[in-house]
Amino acid sequence: MEYHEAADFLFDLRRFRPKPGTESTARLLAHLENPHENVDYVQIAGSNGKGSTARMLERTLREAGYSVGLYTSPHLEDLRERVRVDGRKIPRAAVSDYVDSVREYVTERAADGESPTFFETMTGMALWQFGREDVDVAVLEVGIGGRYDATSVVDPVASAVTSVTLEHTGILGDTVEEIARDKAHVVPADAPLVTGVTGSPLEAVREVAGDVVTVGTGPERTDDDGSEPQPRPDVRVAYDGRANHTEAAVSIDGPDWDLETRIPLLGEHQAENAGIAATLARQVGDVSDADLERGLRSAHWPGRFEVLDTEPLIVLDGAHNPGACEGLAETLGTYDYDRLHLVFGAMHDKDHREMAAALPTPDAVVATEPTLDRAEDRAVLAEVFAAAGAGAVRTEAAVQDALATALADADDDDCVLVTGSLYAVAEARSRWTRTDVPKHVRDLADARDALEEANVAAGDVERLDGDAVHRVVRTVLRDRQATVLKEELLRLGGECALSGLERDDEAVDAVLMGTLAQFEALVDALETRTRPHGLADVARELRDTLELDAGAEPTVDVGRDADAGADGDGAAATTGTDDRSATPDRTADGSSGPDYPWGDRTAVMGILNVTPDSFHDGGEYDALEDAVARAESMVAADADVIDVGGESTRPGADPVSVDEELDRVVPVIERIADLDALISVDTRRATVADAALAAGADIVNDVSGLEDPEMRFVAAEHDAGLVVMHSIDAPVVPDRDVEYDDVVADVIDQLSERVLLAEKAGLDRDQIVVDPGIGFGKSASENFELLDRIDEFRALGCPVLFGHSHKSMFERVGREAGERLEATVAATALAADRGADLIRVHDVPENVAAVRTALAAREPDRFDWTSS
Repeated sequence: MEYHEAADFLFDLRRFRPKPGTESTARLLAHLENPHENVDYVQIAGSNGKGSTARMLERTLREAGYSVGLYTSPHLEDLRERVRVDGRKIPRAAVSDYVDSVREYVTERAADGESPTFFETMTGMALWQFGREDVDVAVLEVGIGGRYDATSVVDPVASAVTSVTLEHTGILGDTVEEIARDKAHVVPADAPLVTGVTGSPLEAVREVAGDVVTVGTGPERTDDDGSEPQPRPDVRVAYDGRANHTEAAVSIDGPDWDLETRIPLLGEHQAENAGIAATLARQVGDVSDADLERGLRSAHWPGRFEVLDTEPLIVLDGAHNPGACEGLAETLGTYDYDRLHLVFGAMHDKDHREMAAALPTPDAVVATEPTLDRAEDRAVLAEVFAAAGAGAVRTEAAVQDALATALADADDDDCVLVTGSLYAVAEARSRWTRTDVPKHVRDLADARDALEEANVAAGDVERLDGDAVHRVVRTVLRDRQATVLKEELLRLGGECALSGLERDDEAVDAVLMGTLAQFEALVDALETRTRPHGLADVARELRDTLELDAGAEPTVDVGRDADAGADGDGAAATTGTDDRSATPDRTADGSSGPDYPWGDRTAVMGILNVTPDSFHDGGEYDALEDAVARAESMVAADADVIDVGGESTRPGADPVSVDEELDRVVPVIERIADLDALISVDTRRATVADAALAAGADIVNDVSGLEDPEMRFVAAEHDAGLVVMHSIDAPVVPDRDVEYDDVVADVIDQLSERVLLAEKAGLDRDQIVVDPGIGFGKSASENFELLDRIDEFRALGCPVLFGHSHKSMFERVGREAGERLEATVAATALAADRGADLIRVHDVPENVAAVRTALAAREPDRFDWTSS
């Protein structure tokens, strides 16, 4: 079964109305032979905050070393977001396998009028996946209520009710007390229920749950009006305000424990959610204070008061009811800005007037419609905000166009806010997250692979593979965007294949095929004609991806510039006709970063391990003088960057203390900082990175992919370069079995959020280098696949590093440890030819020669080293 067929099957189950009870889900799991029974579960119910709390708990347990499943809803762009294991979305192949195993059963039940609903079947898939992945703990966000929710088919080891408001009254009850009683049925058998509710709903919770741990801000004295305060909560939290533009400081005080940390979720209510998550984590596992502090700080949750930029302030928040809008207004009030530009799109069943009243009065509003049938008409929303006293009010058909309009009107000191629903936020967020992937198509086999990776139907693959041998771009669009784009490209003589999944509220894979001239005409048509559906953003991305503005370049001066990159001045150059865009500008303000050596050619990074146990050169340069001499020799051999590492990440390596790592790297960096090369520090610790940058380093090479939540801020504070690597584990865990649908597409997808985190901290994309992580959670064949398709990482709008030196992947070509120089050099030449910007190697002279040979072969009239 193809993925699009499986997804269609699941979405078609939305035709069945939700019904209370766990029997249907239990029967479905029994059909699957109860694959979920050996997992510990945590249920999180509540009217608001349950998704954020689930994410904070999941991230904290992972920090403590547990394998954790996470089940949440709804999703922003991709059905698979709802089911994650250790942060990774369920693979498409797993979705297909699951649907294949339940389709006949579900169809038979439907014939009897008892089909599982969409949510029940999705819950079954989550529990099935958690069982087959053998996770230690699975965190389940409850759908509706608690007593009759599909997730209540499990017997939880811990549970929470975050909050209670009037919601789903036709199902849960007509009062907050009745709703609280329903939600309280998630109470575990052998542990107290954790809750943030107060007042009469709390008393109703106690009636059902008995033993309860309360979490809240809590009063410290009698209220000023003389009334009796609520009892002090068992776990008291305090929201200490914003620590920076994307994080807030919180403190949590338990009966015999306390901690202070930051969280990436802003608003006083999020401090309470953090307290609930911390309390649950201590119930569930062996979790230290350090695990709690770091886990809570790493719990990023897209679309929940997400600050994308500061000039202007750009905020995305999925507030979809008056209460959530009140919280949004309170948090937004902590920022300074001049004018408020509001982009608003909501569902038709919401109280729009109350939502408008709860929000700050905007100076300008662009009312819009997310691309699904339940969206409210934009004209209706415009009337609501006009009546509420908003300033200029206008409409745009597509969220992307509404956002572009607001950004064009906003000054640097203004605020652009996108809200009204998570659907509106998801479509706006695609401005920063959509990746247009240039495909390297050499023959019909490559063409078929490109189409099949996008889940194009088999018949269309056979029909279109011959049209995909010119320029090919794979992208993800909304259904209406994809339809318009396909019509336009067909009109111009090109071709466009779409995945079988075509729904208004879901993303669609699209493969665009044509000559360069046809793409130029397509972009011109999209930019010069009035087009709905946010196609101006699509045109901008295509222009960057295919370098349609690039002209012929003069011969490159490859003599070394002693000052290159030292003072951060200048802009990265762009390449011309070799399909290697240097770094398409993806920043909101159009700014450019420092002049790095990889701006106009492939650069070489020399590895300097000052460690006793690194896999290839451990112990050779751990003495200071030996390290300095090695760095000098690499620079003499024309290394552009020296990468100094003080901790081995080889399989089975033991971590070293921060102090020991500092003692290893800082003295070396101080001694070599004046060499004619940039200096990089290879570390996964922000404390080490900070000291190294202060000592003279220019770049941080983070093999953990920003697992230390402070790392991105350290790099931004120093205005340093930052290498973000994709890794499953660092140090590497031997024999880790990771399932990829397509290793290149999956790694790009996972890196995209890491890049966005760094960008939100204040770095431009030409300062952020992406590394696919050769050897980190990939098989040998997957490593070679990454090499062959390294150019596709250009979709992220960042320079690309390839680090393969002497790695075990070369066993695949018969080279054992100690015999891999020739294979490394060959791979270097291939990577340079395919568009890598930076090559990280041990043997500098041999690999410099390989890079220069590859570049000269690609453009013999452009690259000339005879003068250097």
